[in-house]
Amino acid sequence: MNQIIRIGMDTSKYIFQLHGVDASEQVVLRKRLGRSGMLSFFTKLAPTVIVIEACGAAHCLARELGKLGHTVKLIAPQLVKPYVERNKNDGRDAEGLCEASSRPRMRYVPVKTAEQQAALMLLGVRDQLVMRRTQLSNTIRGHAAEFGLIEAKGLDKLASLLAAIEQGDSVPVLARDLFAMLARQYAQVQVELKAIEARLLAWHRGNALSRRLAEIPGVGPVTAAALVMKAPDPHAFRSGRMFAAWLGLTPKDHSTAGKTRLGKITRAGDERLRQFLVVGATSVVKQATGKHHRGPRWLLERCPTRCPRRCPRRCRRVVERFGRLAGSPTGRTGAARGVDGKIDRSRMRANPWDPLAEHRSRG
Repeated sequence: MNQIIRIGMDTSKYIFQLHGVDASEQVVLRKRLGRSGMLSFFTKLAPTVIVIEACGAAHCLARELGKLGHTVKLIAPQLVKPYVERNKNDGRDAEGLCEASSRPRMRYVPVKTAEQQAALMLLGVRDQLVMRRTQLSNTIRGHAAEFGLIEAKGLDKLASLLAAIEQGDSVPVLARDLFAMLARQYAQVQVELKAIEARLLAWHRGNALSRRLAEIPGVGPVTAAALVMKAPDPHAFRSGRMFAAWLGLTPKDHSTAGKTRLGKITRAGDERLRQFLVVGATSVVKQATGKHHRGPRWLLERCPTRCPRRCPRRCRRVVERFGRLAGSPTGRTGAARGVDGKIDRSRMRANPWDPLAEHRSRG
């Protein structure tokens, strides 16, 4: 067998399909293995490049294969699809992975460590608990409305609603017992959510980069921690705009024949990161358009009077700028903002990455 220089591997829970090529890009390996057989195969194989689709359990598999001396590369599924021929199957998927990795401009997903994945669990568990809390709150409100009991919006109003249910004569005993069960579940979720948020805040305070990101207006501990956990090395982006495009905050380009046609934002990348930035930017825009007009000078000049709902294009640009600030690999740090919101460049000092440094001439 010729020397294998690259192997594309399509993964699943039990079955692994391999497709290997030599230096002349000729196919020298097509093999289907189980999980135990796959590990023993790569243990005996000389170190080579293994290409895997970035999917569930891919990072764990990449770490295990890396311990055997192999170079493991992860590719996003949407970048592999153009190289998969029709009549999709495991063999074609492995072949597409191998072919995609041969492209010189192919982009790869960094392999996460076990500690990074454990930190990401904090965000995942928190999101799940928030969704569960919302579900229980809506369930209680919906059932209470069937008995003529309503309350204003807000989680702080739920306690008074539960008290009214307990004291109301119009609620049957069976329904009252069920409401009590839902109330106990809601209280338990609240306790667990506070514990998770406390651990997330402790992680944020222990990470210097996360603390520096939180100095950006509209970026809190949760958003800063999510950026550090989910975003790749910012030096992989040529500019802050490239980072904003990775997040899906830039307009979709559908230009042709010299005509520029820009649509809505692409919504590519991580949806949760984009949501955090949109919520944070919207709060800053509301402060800038309120009666006190507080905020950075560039924002006050861009949105002097209108609220973000009435100027969605301006708000989109503000969110895009926030994305650029969060991923600007400018090589400066120590930036401080004045009263007008502009960065004081006289206090900057050298550092590999400062998310606050503004490398554009505008404030």
